[in-house]
Amino acid sequence: MWLLRLAWALAALGIVSGSGPGSGPTVPPPDQASIFADLSAAELRAVRTFLMSRPELGLSPSREGTLAKNTLFMVELLPPKKKLALRYLDHGGPRPRRQARAVVFFGGQVEPNITEFAVGPLPRPSSYRPLRFKGGRTIPFSARPMTQLEYELLHRTLAAALEPLYQLLRDSTGFWYHNCSGRCLTFSDIAPRGLASGERRSWLVLQRFVEGFFLHPVGLEVLVDHRDPDPQRWAVQQLWYNGQYFSSPRELAESYERGTLEVARLDELPARQLFSSYEPRGSFTTGTPTEVHGAKVCEPQGRRYQLQGNQLEYGGWSLAFRLRSSAGLQLFDLRFNGERLAYEVSVQEAIAFYGGHTPAAMQTKYMDAGWGMGSTTYELARGIDCPETATYLDAHHLYDTDGPARFSHAICVFELPTGVPLRRHFDSDFQGGFHFYAGLEGQALVLRTTSTVYNYDYIWDFLLYPNGVMEAKVHATGYIHATFYTPEGRRYGSRVHSHLLGNLHTHLVHYKVDLDIAGTGNSFETMDVRFENISNPWSPGAHVVQPWLHRQPRRSERQAAFPFGKAPPRYLLFYNPRQRNRWGHARSYRIQHSSHAGRVLPCGWQEERGVSWGRYHLAVTRHHEDEPSSSSIYAQNDPWEPLVSFEGFLRNNETIEDQDLVAWVTVGFLHVPHAEDVPNTATPGNAVGFFLRPFNFFDEDPSVASRSPVIVRPLDPPVCSRLEIQRWTPDSPGPCVDPRPFTYNGTYRPH
Repeated sequence: MWLLRLAWALAALGIVSGSGPGSGPTVPPPDQASIFADLSAAELRAVRTFLMSRPELGLSPSREGTLAKNTLFMVELLPPKKKLALRYLDHGGPRPRRQARAVVFFGGQVEPNITEFAVGPLPRPSSYRPLRFKGGRTIPFSARPMTQLEYELLHRTLAAALEPLYQLLRDSTGFWYHNCSGRCLTFSDIAPRGLASGERRSWLVLQRFVEGFFLHPVGLEVLVDHRDPDPQRWAVQQLWYNGQYFSSPRELAESYERGTLEVARLDELPARQLFSSYEPRGSFTTGTPTEVHGAKVCEPQGRRYQLQGNQLEYGGWSLAFRLRSSAGLQLFDLRFNGERLAYEVSVQEAIAFYGGHTPAAMQTKYMDAGWGMGSTTYELARGIDCPETATYLDAHHLYDTDGPARFSHAICVFELPTGVPLRRHFDSDFQGGFHFYAGLEGQALVLRTTSTVYNYDYIWDFLLYPNGVMEAKVHATGYIHATFYTPEGRRYGSRVHSHLLGNLHTHLVHYKVDLDIAGTGNSFETMDVRFENISNPWSPGAHVVQPWLHRQPRRSERQAAFPFGKAPPRYLLFYNPRQRNRWGHARSYRIQHSSHAGRVLPCGWQEERGVSWGRYHLAVTRHHEDEPSSSSIYAQNDPWEPLVSFEGFLRNNETIEDQDLVAWVTVGFLHVPHAEDVPNTATPGNAVGFFLRPFNFFDEDPSVASRSPVIVRPLDPPVCSRLEIQRWTPDSPGPCVDPRPFTYNGTYRPH
């Protein structure tokens, strides 16, 4: 992916001349929600300027020179501790100090390491202190995420190493890597980078650099050791070409020159309608017109949600949100009708573990927080990624750059007609007429962003429904991670083109749900159905087999951890033991999975230790400030000895009765790529997530507060020729057309 990364580097050197229309809110965020707001561009610059001025840190610009230097890699908000935030939000306590989390690579010392700092107070920082991971471990330098500088050095190393293969690559593919200017090869790099902690060896998959290059491997994979900070000591250790291993580029070149190499000769690519492109080809047999616009979302009477800064309100809901560079969307202070349901709901990690015949395929175990999953939030296209009517917000990231970069239209907010009523009933008189019809149209508010982690695109949604239901959902799309086809590869996927194997993989996504159901003192129980065989009380001698509710309080963390391999109970209930609704039930909320996830590796096997959260459908722990996340940006490159061990959250097996509880939710799916994944994986059928649903929390469905239902009653039953139509909205929604033409910018530049 070298050329794409180079394009990013060049773009990052530009200057944004203005925010432009629709670039984000200009109103300052409301006072309370702003404690959770992302750092502004000015705050990001202030943190960088302050740290760069500290002589004891010895920081250098990140985009030039050597790896053997100290650099500022990432800056993002350091959220306040929960107890301080609640004291401020609920009890009028002091406003928490606004601080930044800064990640520094100390590569310019005898024993390189990574250190994270809390920097504050903002907006004018004057001090910093080191942050510690649970257990106090230092962060090894080899665990760091890749940087643009390291990719540039890797490109130079590869270009020099592949010089002996110029003729082979040109003859067999029509493209080459060394001294290339037009018909170029690029590469995708594989992680984790090695087989044990401390290593930094990457398999690189060579591909023709055309549109959709992920689907154009040429049959060559190269293993480069780049652990040493000095790139002069980097070396190619192995190569794989068309099913054979070689110890050096020279050995492979000599095999080709002798005529003993089984060469994979690729067809010349067409100039247009490349199979990996989005260009239309073929036709539908039904003649459905596709050269005209289809259905659109509209707001006939204007927006019904309120967005001020990072605070969002809609249909009883209110929340604060942010888009953190490390891992993506994070909701805070989630309330319905003023009552807090969750302190935090956030994306923690997304992984994809593969299998295959080539060395790159069998090594691929992607952990996307290690690739800056939250910082790859590129521009959302109006009318495609989000409706034309949506509100679009910008994001600022300081991630592997020498200043904040503005990502235009990185987030969108819109009200979505669900296409299905929220509820409805037709009350028949069974004589050709009816007593009444009533229905409430279905709508939800959507908060959306995307993460394009090289080949894959994740569409992240939080949906708010007016009946007190929240849905977290992620769609997977983009290009499959594919390798060069060999007959042996059919064991690990599907052949999807002449030289292309779509490799099987499992996607898992992890969420943190810090629930505060009617307060912070919560308990957890499960409920499912069992059957009983009883004597029929109204028919002597007969029996009745019927279901009954089996409730099981879960009193400890281990009792509340549900591993893959066994279906969890169908009702997972979090409740306040001291509060009841009008009908005597504990006020509860339920987590409901929408997923068919499974384990990615056997428990405890090497890289699996870095994703031990992926052992469980659901795990419930007590809230601890030193357990803020289930993963880290370092897990990708050191999963063998992870800095964050989720299994350690459960090890002490604390009581979870009447405590501040956190639910850790895993969702996912197995993806066996198929021909229809070309050119891209489509979103239908590739969405997973979970619902947060009220269960006796209210006295009735809270959506009865909506003024959007329609009730129809006959005035002359059973003839039903005269009707009374009762509604609280205008008879006609009015025009539903947005006249603005499609526009798109696509830039994300520092400024």
